[in-house]
Amino acid sequence: MLNETLEELNASIEKAHESLKRDLARIRTGRANPAILDGVRVEYYGTPTPLKQLASISVPEARLIVLKPFDRSQMQPIEKAIMEAQLGLNPSNDGELIRIPMPPLTEERRKDLVKVARKSGEECKVAIRKARHDAKDMIDSLQKEGEVGEDDAERARKELEEIVKNGTNRVDEIVSKKEGDILEV
Repeated sequence: MLNETLEELNASIEKAHESLKRDLARIRTGRANPAILDGVRVEYYGTPTPLKQLASISVPEARLIVLKPFDRSQMQPIEKAIMEAQLGLNPSNDGELIRIPMPPLTEERRKDLVKVARKSGEECKVAIRKARHDAKDMIDSLQKEGEVGEDDAERARKELEEIVKNGTNRVDEIVSKKEGDILEV
């Protein structure tokens, strides 16, 4: 039962890490990354549809994203959705492709993006602490009900703290790497 509790904790921490990575991928760096368009929804016949379902996305150069819509009639709505997403991007349409040049980031904007990255990291740590709290409560209740002995419960608590410590250190590594990418000129 203790092993299951610790495995659930590990799974929760891994989910938190994956969520953090997805959030950070949406934060713009100086380089073109198709993931920044993941949150863009296009009004397609009255339904908000993810951009990647309406166009192929490629990165032919370090500072350029190119979209090739599957349906040319959707060029205008795609452009409009990208501009409304407030990503600081200005798409240009040549009738067949939509080109999105990545403007260089200002120093002020870089600092703002670092703050956003740190906030995402802190939210991830909060999720990890919540998972830790739940696992600790489970260990305490198992001990109280007499399903595990005091020594086993104490050993599980120590292992729990080690798992959480490693999880939060990993969050710091992920955020630090993203900060480096953002601040790189």
